[in-house]
Amino acid sequence: MSQTPPAAMTGEALTARIAAIRDQVAGAFIGQETVLDQVLIALLAGGHVLLEGVPGLGKTLLVRALAKTLGCSFARVQFTPDLMPSDISGHAVYDSRTESFSIRRGPLFTHLLLADEINRAPAKTQSALLEAMQEQQVTIEGSSFPLPPPFMALATQNPIEQEGTYPLPEAQLDRFLLKVLIGYPALADEKRMVAEIGRGSTASSFDLDGLRQVATAEEIVAMQIGTAQVLLDDAVIDYAVRIVAATRKWPGIAMGAGPRGSLALARASRAQAVLSGRDFVTPDDVREVAKPALRHRIALAPELQIEGQDPDTVLHALLAKVEAPRR
Repeated sequence: MSQTPPAAMTGEALTARIAAIRDQVAGAFIGQETVLDQVLIALLAGGHVLLEGVPGLGKTLLVRALAKTLGCSFARVQFTPDLMPSDISGHAVYDSRTESFSIRRGPLFTHLLLADEINRAPAKTQSALLEAMQEQQVTIEGSSFPLPPPFMALATQNPIEQEGTYPLPEAQLDRFLLKVLIGYPALADEKRMVAEIGRGSTASSFDLDGLRQVATAEEIVAMQIGTAQVLLDDAVIDYAVRIVAATRKWPGIAMGAGPRGSLALARASRAQAVLSGRDFVTPDDVREVAKPALRHRIALAPELQIEGQDPDTVLHALLAKVEAPRR
């Protein structure tokens, strides 16, 4: 039997709840406001996030703080070259006493999954995660098991070390709603971090005991339903689609974004509107989320790579040329 989905959380209640979540997480995840907002956008839109940054920037802290604030379960998997699909999905175990098999569920059965250094795992293990991301279910011994809603994967990869890694295939990259770049914190924020750790702490990690739970898993689903109902005008839809279509013929882009890019842009722009306290999407919302929604869906031509350009530089120029709808 399928459970009845909760009623949509909309209007001021939705805006106030996401603001409370943001304030709580920001108490532990110091600085990096843009990174936090983009992760919250993916949460509201029911999507997954690929976090790219060097080690030690607080990616695990962000997910742990988010899980505690949301009242959701959390699991972390360190991806390695010898990791098998059953290590993350689970497997059947034979019980000699009952002479039957039972299913031992893996870490995929959680609300928030941190897939650390996902590009270090082989293709078979990556495909097991791909099924969970796309279908919201896991297959064990030929049987399908639904994942508890809301399910959100936050995968990390190190942009520096590429030796011994398995680059993510385009099909899997396309399943991530956003690719979020996390850089070094500002000097003032780093001083705050050091000060917080120095206050009687014997470990190099932040204490999350001060964070309050301000939501539940059921309320997150209600927030996602409410976000999907945010008004998206035909003119704004046309603008988003024209941006994605422009990536397919823009000089220097060898492969543009597909229709899933247009869908991602629409979903993320609705969530951006919620973060901004509105129940309708503006062209500015579309522009705000265009880079994280599209940077992993395009491939640059070799000559641009040789020149040292990156997807964000090209997308910035593209967004400046695509005309936005006028009021």
